[in-house]
Amino acid sequence: MGIQYYEKNRVFKLDTPKSTYMIGIVDEENFIGHIYYGKTIIDTDMRYLMRSEEIVPSKNNRDRVSFMDSLPMEFSTHGIGDFRESCLSVKTKSGHSACSLSYVSHEIYKGKPLLQDLPATFGDEKDCTTLELTCEDKSLQLRIVLVYTVFEALDVIARSVRVVNVSKEAIYLTKVLSACLDMDNKDFDMLTLYGLWSKERMINRKRITDGKQMISSLRGVSSHQEQPFMAILEPDANEDQGEVFGLNLVYSGNFMAQAEITQFNMLRTAIGINSVDFSWKLETGESFTAPEVVLVYSSEGIGGMTRTYHDLYRNHLIRGEYKDKKRPILINNWEATYFDFDTDKLLSIAEEASKVGIEMLVIDDGWFGTRNDDNCALGDWVVNENKIKGGLKHLTEEVNKLGMKLGIWFEPEMISPDSDLYRAHPDYAIQIAGRTGALARNQLVLDISRKEVRDAIYCSLSKILTDANIEYVKWDMNRALTDLGSICLAEDRQGELYHRYVLGLYELQERLTHDFPHILLENCSSGGGRFDPGMLYYSPQIWCSDDTDAIERLRIQEGTALIYPLSSMGSHIADCPSHSNGRSTPFSTRGYVALAGTFGYELDITKIPKEDRDMIPEQVAMYHKYNDLVRNGNYYRIASYHDNHEYDCYGVVSKDGKEALITYIQVSARPNYRTRRVYLKGLLKDTIYRIEETGEELSGGALMYAGINIANMWGDYLGKLIHIVAI
Repeated sequence: MGIQYYEKNRVFKLDTPKSTYMIGIVDEENFIGHIYYGKTIIDTDMRYLMRSEEIVPSKNNRDRVSFMDSLPMEFSTHGIGDFRESCLSVKTKSGHSACSLSYVSHEIYKGKPLLQDLPATFGDEKDCTTLELTCEDKSLQLRIVLVYTVFEALDVIARSVRVVNVSKEAIYLTKVLSACLDMDNKDFDMLTLYGLWSKERMINRKRITDGKQMISSLRGVSSHQEQPFMAILEPDANEDQGEVFGLNLVYSGNFMAQAEITQFNMLRTAIGINSVDFSWKLETGESFTAPEVVLVYSSEGIGGMTRTYHDLYRNHLIRGEYKDKKRPILINNWEATYFDFDTDKLLSIAEEASKVGIEMLVIDDGWFGTRNDDNCALGDWVVNENKIKGGLKHLTEEVNKLGMKLGIWFEPEMISPDSDLYRAHPDYAIQIAGRTGALARNQLVLDISRKEVRDAIYCSLSKILTDANIEYVKWDMNRALTDLGSICLAEDRQGELYHRYVLGLYELQERLTHDFPHILLENCSSGGGRFDPGMLYYSPQIWCSDDTDAIERLRIQEGTALIYPLSSMGSHIADCPSHSNGRSTPFSTRGYVALAGTFGYELDITKIPKEDRDMIPEQVAMYHKYNDLVRNGNYYRIASYHDNHEYDCYGVVSKDGKEALITYIQVSARPNYRTRRVYLKGLLKDTIYRIEETGEELSGGALMYAGINIANMWGDYLGKLIHIVAI
């Protein structure tokens, strides 16, 4: 396994446990072609797959255009005859855009490099081998380094790109994608995740047809509407079998991901920063690093891809004290009180919560400035002592006396026009001179591309976190970016603002996690509007969606778990009727659904029915019993409410296969049915298991191939857990 270079054939071979990826140097001009990506092969020379001998050679320049428009490219460029989607385009001082890459040199080494100012997966010399392929456009004197890291124990290849200007004048980058992938089309399908606020990450699968099919975001965040992820699937691939190629961009801003069927029935996929409104002035000697894209190969269907992403992100992306640690059970006051609370109300919630085993109180929006509604005070991160009598320090001490931790909500990237900060520094907001900027939620966005703005934000936050024993921060972001302009960027650099904004965000969160390593950070963006790998690098969990209805959460959490580990999904038991859609579901069902996540409460515990409150100690015990398994185990999708519209079923199996927890939710009851048969997954076929709830003893083979019967329950929205242990 690892990476080898076969000099005679000029072929690079990258091997993971079950996949091979091959790159070839073509022609005397040293073009970099893509040879193969798929199941492991032992061969070292597969150059015939590029069909370069079938194409009119480029050496005499007679038919260079035909050659460039046909060759499977490893990293495509604009303006030189390849009319498929390009990964790199430029604008020179003279106004030209053509760019062409030729291989210059390479380096293979153990380990994995950090990316400058960007989040990325990590690994040491035992985990990873890296190839750096250095290419050059000699006319432009532009150097491009293609970086590939193979994870030795996972079917993962991480790719990134670094562009270096070695010329004597500035060059403008107008597009820098992170990767493209050229393959023969096998009537592939394309799987993506779409949505909107309170309905994020809905699974969408469709056949790829001629032309370009693209998903993207131009909102300044990865967005509720799209996800920086795309999977390419064989047409008969399903949850358990078939080839799947996953691409996930480790980035939290504007992106694009595209699949394109070309004139010769080839498939080109491309992914990276969205080039709309993007440009980057690269001065002499400067470099630009594009975000990392994580490629996952699975020959074991969608589920195989899912479990690989989960293992990678749990072990090689998420960092910090809570990386491998059980999270405290919290209760958030938002749906309990909204803005209407004071110290007495918060302590009344905390007192009742502490009696039933809840471990943390989180104060949501409304504790600062004059913030009594969502029209003012963002940016004024000073405690409102009319509400929080005695200040946060006093409240924290009282909560700690109850044996609980205290957490707090911030929205650091935003500013209200009605705020002391805006009155003092109106220039801090992103704005275009002479244009009235559009408001959303009656707020503007701070220009965190500027160091002085970042410093002002951080100074306010760190003072709050230093003055009181805060042990959790919910970092929110509630609007898209519009009216893009920065007073500190020159006219020819305004196209850098979107990306500089994201870099500023990463710097702020890096400072926070470095200076306050004990704090559990949870990212949020109007719910799940920025649920992406870039954010997971800084926070081990992200609020999954503002829709807390348990039935809606089945589809939201299924789509999220397609890529991201259960340990990363912020999921709470909320009040009923649901504040999202008015639906009422049993308290027990809400607990089962929230168990497939970080687990917490979003309600007023002092007002809920006694029978619900009495169930909380059981749910707390359930969480502590199963969380290690849920957090670390292998996730298997057994049935999808998204597909069948009747019930949902998924399981988590321990790494050694000796324990499993199955969650079954009956969404719609069926008349005149007795049982439904469910076929489990991921067990050891020759091992005998005991079903804890019934005492039955069956082999893993029987449980998987013959299945188990689940009785029809009387009513909609009911659920149960099935715990299975090897004996």
